[in-house]
Amino acid sequence: MIVLIGGEKGGTGKTTLSTNLATNLILNGEDVLVIDTDPQGSFTTWSSIRDETAKLNPDMNIKRVTCVVKTGKTIHKEIEDLKNRFKHIVIDAGGKDSVELRSAMLVADKMYSPIQPSQFDVWTTANMEVLVEQAKIVNPKLNAYIVISKAHTNAKVTDASEAKNIVADLDSINLANSIIYERQIYRKAAKNGLSVMEYDNNKAILEFGDFYKEVFGVN
Repeated sequence: MIVLIGGEKGGTGKTTLSTNLATNLILNGEDVLVIDTDPQGSFTTWSSIRDETAKLNPDMNIKRVTCVVKTGKTIHKEIEDLKNRFKHIVIDAGGKDSVELRSAMLVADKMYSPIQPSQFDVWTTANMEVLVEQAKIVNPKLNAYIVISKAHTNAKVTDASEAKNIVADLDSINLANSIIYERQIYRKAAKNGLSVMEYDNNKAILEFGDFYKEVFGVN
């Protein structure tokens, strides 16, 4: 499966989704390649930190996550070739409307665009819907989803519910069932090149585990 994590808004947690999805796949014995198309190279940096953490902590048995950098408006052609070599490909795209994002949408099976539960982020979904509709002309199998990210853990905060209602009005983009909450453990894991699944944090493990199952159809 080719899973694209991308969108037009920066700082919404795209690389957090990518790193944790890829690590989950590895921990479950799956074959995965990550393609970093973001000029900032956030996933590539995380991958390098992970390798260093593995060297310094051999007792942790940290599994390597294979990552390559691809840029340009024709990366969909390279991805078409790579998909025959790996069972799963996760694409980490930058937070903007880029040629890499548009190209990746031409070959992805699923696309997840994280948004924070704020009106400013919700407004960007209309633009994403236009991109999705254009991409589906060439790639009709593309299934696009909005996933609410960095939601407040306080149950009294209604931002996430309000964002859900607005996103539900979109025609070409579905709303993911899972919600990723703002938790310090995600930042701690990223700092060490790890995933939340590699820490003893039940809430984060269950939360991201649900998202992983939703993406890959795991029961």
